[in-house]
Amino acid sequence: MLEIGTHNKSKGKKALLLGSGELGKEVAIELQRLGVYVIAVDKYENAPAMQVAHKSYVFSMLDGDKIRETIEKEKPDFIIPEVEAIATKTLVELEKEGYNVIPTANATFLTMNREGIRRLAAEKLGIKTSPYRFASTKDEFFKAVEEIGIPCVVKPIMSSSGHGQSVIKSEDGIEKSWQIAQEGGRAGAGKVIVEGFVKFDYEITLLTVRHIGGTSFLEPVGHYQKDGDYQESWQPQPMKPETIKKAEEIAEKITTVLGGRGIFGVEMFVKGDEVIFSEVSPRPHDTGMVTMISQDLSEFALHARAVLGLPIPNIAFHGPSASKAVVVEGESQNIVFSGLEDALSIPDTSIRIFGKPEVSGHRRMAVLLARGNSVEEARQKVQDMAKKIKVEI
Repeated sequence: MLEIGTHNKSKGKKALLLGSGELGKEVAIELQRLGVYVIAVDKYENAPAMQVAHKSYVFSMLDGDKIRETIEKEKPDFIIPEVEAIATKTLVELEKEGYNVIPTANATFLTMNREGIRRLAAEKLGIKTSPYRFASTKDEFFKAVEEIGIPCVVKPIMSSSGHGQSVIKSEDGIEKSWQIAQEGGRAGAGKVIVEGFVKFDYEITLLTVRHIGGTSFLEPVGHYQKDGDYQESWQPQPMKPETIKKAEEIAEKITTVLGGRGIFGVEMFVKGDEVIFSEVSPRPHDTGMVTMISQDLSEFALHARAVLGLPIPNIAFHGPSASKAVVVEGESQNIVFSGLEDALSIPDTSIRIFGKPEVSGHRRMAVLLARGNSVEEARQKVQDMAKKIKVEI
């Protein structure tokens, strides 16, 4: 039986977030609602989750010594990675010493870079993926592009939100794509993956929850990306029942191997009745922010319940919904939003402003949410909201 008591008492529970962005912020709030003491860690001060957490630390999560020092000091009941770029070797060691890494240290290790998860899915589990090659040097890269063919997609093996990703459409773009990948990797320059271009009908995120009662699937989330970065998502993505079943079988197969408890964002391409695995994140997914308006329990609330070992007997879906990211371009430490009154005058809508302290280049700063009688209506609502929101930097 789970017991959650007062912090610093024998029954108190403590969670440490490695990553404190907008997704981590929502996880922190949901854990606090259940009485958990939350510590937020990120590489910069005043990150979104730090603004609501009980305590915070600032350091690079690629610094294994600092992670160990902090965890040995705080002794959290749950270590919850919320970003890809983490010193996973340290997490594996800590887990062996008895610490609880969510969902597991191995899952974090395998999904931290695209090579680990792609080889697991395609080569060990036999799940259909796009054709791919890995390359560590420029010569290997040129050879990989030749073998895969043009057009193809190039990504650093460790990155997120589209950083370092590009599409090679002609031979003239090969050199540029190599440079983009080297500059956009989370851990700096290094190995890349070259993927065959998949001509899909649509792509989905199948949010999959491993919890004390088994595995549950949310309504499929459709999404639109620009340069690999999420721009818009909607739920449910219309799919044939038999296609949904195929997607669920893939998601269950790979999340079972990864193990542990929590929510997983399983990304897949769909072409006709064919389902092709792309990637998986062992944590809440950015496209899943739509669940903050589409369901009684958002992906963040589900993650918190699963982590704590609490039951998830049902997931009530409220109806067709959509989300749209507010991406700000420029350089500023003083971001001002206006037009909120006009945007929220549209029925069944909501806004989450993340509270990120600055923007340099382009950065996702908020998300618009809406429900409608259909996916089309919900998507139109967030488009209308976007026209009313103004951001000054």
